[in-house]
Amino acid sequence: MKTLTKDHPALAEEFIKDEERTDWHDGALWWIRQKRDMASKQIPEWEALRDAASRIKSNVLSNLHDYLLEFEANLIKNGITVHWAADAEEHNQIVYSILKEKEITQLVKSKSMLTEECHLNEYLIERGVDVINSDLGEYIQQLDNEPPSHIVLPCIHKRKEEIGEIFHEHIGTPKGESDPTTLTRFARRHLRNVFMTRRATLTGVNFAVAETGEYVVCTNEGNADMGAHLSDVQIASMGIEKIIPQKQHLGIFLRLLARSGTGQPITIYSSHFKKPRKGQEMHLILVDMGRTRQLGRPDFRDSLKCIRCGACMNTCPVYRKSGGLSYHNTIAGPIGAILAPNLDMQKHADLPFASTLCGSCSNVCPVKIPIHEQLYKWRQVIVQEGYAANTKVLGMKAMAWTLSSPASYLTAGKAARWVLNNIPVAINNKLNPWYKQRDMPDSPKESFGEWYARNQSSSSVNHRDGGPFTNEPVNQPTNHE
Repeated sequence: MKTLTKDHPALAEEFIKDEERTDWHDGALWWIRQKRDMASKQIPEWEALRDAASRIKSNVLSNLHDYLLEFEANLIKNGITVHWAADAEEHNQIVYSILKEKEITQLVKSKSMLTEECHLNEYLIERGVDVINSDLGEYIQQLDNEPPSHIVLPCIHKRKEEIGEIFHEHIGTPKGESDPTTLTRFARRHLRNVFMTRRATLTGVNFAVAETGEYVVCTNEGNADMGAHLSDVQIASMGIEKIIPQKQHLGIFLRLLARSGTGQPITIYSSHFKKPRKGQEMHLILVDMGRTRQLGRPDFRDSLKCIRCGACMNTCPVYRKSGGLSYHNTIAGPIGAILAPNLDMQKHADLPFASTLCGSCSNVCPVKIPIHEQLYKWRQVIVQEGYAANTKVLGMKAMAWTLSSPASYLTAGKAARWVLNNIPVAINNKLNPWYKQRDMPDSPKESFGEWYARNQSSSSVNHRDGGPFTNEPVNQPTNHE
């Protein structure tokens, strides 16, 4: 799917053409949202955990400089080589230089959304390095030459039959095989050989503890551990916002992460990495990639609290219906629609409008990011900066003028009712974006204002028994007895 020349509405329109897929995608993600709700309700202190996590992250963002220096000092003390990268190009150059120095031409990766942001795979492949994503969902997406559509469930938009065809084409599974267990066993056998033969591995970072200089990687497949334990060179790529101050804070986030993302009590593997084993090299790359710019935006800095659980995607009615690839950005869904304009406001100007502003994303966020409020603020910024579509700007100006004038409002209402009743095709056509996926409602016979005026007129007539539209009060019982 090409996304460079299409915006969210156009890409979403492609996705929802397959109504069966759309319904299935919607239902699958809502099922995960329900699991999240059940898991959270099993913990009486759930809201206290959310409050604590949010406050810890606020502290980190207010003191990020100090925590990063503390973390760096402890990493070095633990024998880990530290690198700093301002952007994707610098990050990718660092990774390539580490591999080139060791004459390594094969790399196995576990899930890392940061490296997806940096387009690391493409960068390395162009320079002769073979890269394999070992997370099963990302592996499927890589075989199909597509980016992840969800930060936790990369191939959630694919049916098992499609995955069976991809495996048949690329790793030789029997044609027509679509049993998930069988396909997983084939993938496991294939990836096991990758782990055994690759000298270098790269992981992401879920949480980094400033106090101890260690980092934690959370997976459900154990692929990060396999790569790390079998490799001679271990590289970790980390966004600078992943810091937490002390190890005692880690339990709060681990309890929130899996329950929010998949409804599990905890991820199956929560692996701590602190020191290289004998004969192994460990490198950690601290990456800015627009994060300090977002930190400097008071209205949007709280988005850096995100722990990448995916809960906002699972609950969002727009994401569930339109699919992750329609967001044409590495991080999709509500949180991605906040982060993307920070990187390129013009390219991603459409994304903050891909929301109903219902607030469900904010309600489920484990660190209490006011996501829907930030989406609304981004809309204001984008319009002020001149990046909103002309049709949207003109439409809003026309609506503002109409709603600010009672006479204009009444005239427009009468005209719209007349057109719907007499020339419905003037509105119910393909040029009306609203009509593309909806049936326009029947036109009312009269407006509320007309109904109200008519009933007010009838209420001036006095009735003996009183009532809702009379000037006399309803007779009240007496207490003479």
